Amino acid sequence: MTQAYSTPGVIRHIRDLVNLLAGSAGWARLFTLAVCIVVVIGATAFAQLRLNAWNQPFFDAIERKDFGAFIAQLIVFGVIASTLLVLNVAQTWLDETLKVETRRWLTRDLLKEWLIPKRPFLIATAGEIGVNPDQRIHEDARRLTELSVTLAIGFFQSTLLLGSFIGVLWILSEGFMVTLGGQEYAVPGFMVWCALIYAASGSWLSWLVGRPLVGIGQARAAQEADLRFSLVRVSEAADGIALSGGEHDERRHLDDELDKVIKVMGRFVGRITRLRWVTAGYGWLAIVAPIVIAVPGYFQGQLTFGELMMTVGAFNQVQSSLRWFVDNLSGIADWQAALLRVMSFRDAASKIEKAERSRTRINILDGSQVLAFRDVTVCVSNREISLDASLVKVRPGERVLIIGKPGIGKSLFFRAIAGLWPWGRGTIELPQRSGMMFVPQRSYVAGGSLRHVLAYPVDPGKFHRSDLIRALRQTNLGHLVPSLDRVMRWDKVLTASERSYLSFAQLLVHRPQWIISDEALSNLNEDDRTMVFSLFKNELAKAAVLSIASSDPQHAFYSRVFHLVSHSVSNSARGDLGG
Repeated sequence: MTQAYSTPGVIRHIRDLVNLLAGSAGWARLFTLAVCIVVVIGATAFAQLRLNAWNQPFFDAIERKDFGAFIAQLIVFGVIASTLLVLNVAQTWLDETLKVETRRWLTRDLLKEWLIPKRPFLIATAGEIGVNPDQRIHEDARRLTELSVTLAIGFFQSTLLLGSFIGVLWILSEGFMVTLGGQEYAVPGFMVWCALIYAASGSWLSWLVGRPLVGIGQARAAQEADLRFSLVRVSEAADGIALSGGEHDERRHLDDELDKVIKVMGRFVGRITRLRWVTAGYGWLAIVAPIVIAVPGYFQGQLTFGELMMTVGAFNQVQSSLRWFVDNLSGIADWQAALLRVMSFRDAASKIEKAERSRTRINILDGSQVLAFRDVTVCVSNREISLDASLVKVRPGERVLIIGKPGIGKSLFFRAIAGLWPWGRGTIELPQRSGMMFVPQRSYVAGGSLRHVLAYPVDPGKFHRSDLIRALRQTNLGHLVPSLDRVMRWDKVLTASERSYLSFAQLLVHRPQWIISDEALSNLNEDDRTMVFSLFKNELAKAAVLSIASSDPQHAFYSRVFHLVSHSVSNSARGDLGG
């Protein structure tokens, strides 16, 4: 755990993030916004220097009871305050716009790295790093971009104000005399040293108390993601839960997930409360500390009342700038946790193929004229799955059936053909990917309109409306024709049978040359199966069909039949095979 939060690791992640940003297409716009913010902050710092200098003539006028000078200084104040108001509004717009643009860039970058073909599946099977990627891409990326902009601007602004006011404070206190043992000593920049000691002690205490917040923040984000995922799972499976009467069990599971969140939140509350003792204590003390430190000079006649107030204002600016770390420690901890979650996910996504290539894996060759299996063995746990023939070739237009008993690993073999389960050995030769379609037992239903679902993943505009309607009517989905352009959660609306029909309607729309299916007919009755085989024989007569099933649904349709066989192996025999 400690290593994960180490300073070198954070610095490396920052460097990688900056390099990614510098090489992105949106770099110019982000750089322009950053330059504008720097200009506005610089102008604000200058205006605040003028405001601090205004303290002397204003309070001196009050001390002299000079009403005319008092009114004149109020006018000066109005000019300075109006300028600061305009600058603050401009900075607010620039800050928020930079957050939006930064989030746009980072989220799109993460999506690009995540949604590379087969990569989401590989990440999902990679362990903890693949848990709840939506949390990292959505919530963690949002927190990272917003906190990065807020903290970077705050740090720059505080540093600029520190550099501006520390000189002013030094000049105001360079003749300050300290009396010790009846002797007076001149301490150059006395108020500066007091501000440094005051802020340094507060920063050190805040770091000491708030350091564990980084680990707590990352743990909290992970637990929150798990709870949200569990809630979404229950929501999406509401019908199945109701039918099985599983509400009580789901409630128990959700209570357990909530308890984990509450536990880590309790740790956060305890730690943030301790930190508040430090930050709030130093904040309240800062109200009187500069006056107590500087007032001896006023009583000794070294400072006028106006100079006293100007010194107090400069002290407050200096110690406020120095206390930036104190005030933002919890935010820094939150930012660091978000940085680690986002960048570790991105690193894993970009390197997942390289990591998997280090294992013994099935060799996939694209661009073949046939679909061939050469000594293919799929490894899973302590078993190996293979065909009952060392060489199997499926030629264009041929119909081949692979039978495997329930539980043998038919879906894993199906995934191996698609390149989603690379663990094993042997060679699979695939035709052109553009001419292939995979039909799993439970097909994915995309979001959007039914037209978009049928065309997925191709642009719906590439298909004529009449072809889409014809495909629906030929697959027992004619009643959905009026809803072709309706946008809704079709994965929730359609029944299991309708989802199966929809997968065959997609085949009619896309007209692939190669069809690989995994128990695609298991949810259909005999009449529906007859309809599907009729489509294969007529509408899709030129397509090669490779079906993986647990039984022979219609032997006459297939020209050849093979079987999956399984045998156990020891872990030592498997070597470094994954799965």
